[in-house]
Amino acid sequence: MTQSPLALVSHPLCPFVQRAAIVLLEKSVSFDRIDIDLTAKPEWFLAISPTGKVPLLKIPQESGPDAVLFESMVICEYLEETQEGVKLYSADPLERARQRAWIEFGTATLTDAWLFLNAKDAATAAIKHAAFREKLERLEGVLEHGPYFGGAAFSMVDAVFSPVFRYFDILKPDVSTSLFDGVNRVSAWKSALMKRASVMSSVGDDYPERFRKHLRDHGALLGA
Repeated sequence: MTQSPLALVSHPLCPFVQRAAIVLLEKSVSFDRIDIDLTAKPEWFLAISPTGKVPLLKIPQESGPDAVLFESMVICEYLEETQEGVKLYSADPLERARQRAWIEFGTATLTDAWLFLNAKDAATAAIKHAAFREKLERLEGVLEHGPYFGGAAFSMVDAVFSPVFRYFDILKPDVSTSLFDGVNRVSAWKSALMKRASVMSSVGDDYPERFRKHLRDHGALLGA
C-alpha cells in the first residue's frame, strides 16, 4: 500500500511556508499543499496548530492520526534529517552552527523587510528602510564567491533568505534600487536565488498580484 505524501498546510503569501516548500522541492519530496484563509481559520486547523500559524507539516503514520509539526525551521530541520537528496546543512559542526546563526539573522532581516514594505507613513518607512539596508550591508561584508551564501552549493541559509528577496522583484524598480545600490554581492546573490527552480516553484503564479493586493488592502505606502 502506497503511503500518502506529506502535506504542507500553508497560506499563499507566507514567507515561512516558502522556506519549507523550498526544502521539500530541493529534496524532490512529493507533498500536497493545503492553503487556508488565515482571516477565517478552519476549525480543523486550529485543533492541530498550537500557535494558529502556518506552516504545518502533516506526516502520515502507519497507524493512527498524522503527526503534525509546526514552526518553519523545525519543519525544515526535520526534512533535512529524514529525507534523502541534497543536504542543505554542512557536515562540519562549526560551519553548521554558523549557518544556523545566519538563519536567525535571516529571520531578523525578514522582519525589517516586512515592516518597511507594510509601512503606512513616510517616517516609519524611512526608519525601516534604514534598518533593512543595514542588514544588507552586513550581508555584503560576509558574502564571498557565490553564487549562493556559502559558495557553489545552495544551503538552508539560501532557503531562508529567498522569500525575503522575492518581495523586491515584485515592487517598482526604484524601490529595489534605493535598497540594493552598492551591495553588489547581495544583488548577485538575490539574482541567483530568484532563478533557482525550487524558489520559483515555492509560490503560485499569482503570487505577485496577491502580494500587491495585500499592500493595497493594508494601506501600505508601497501599495499606492
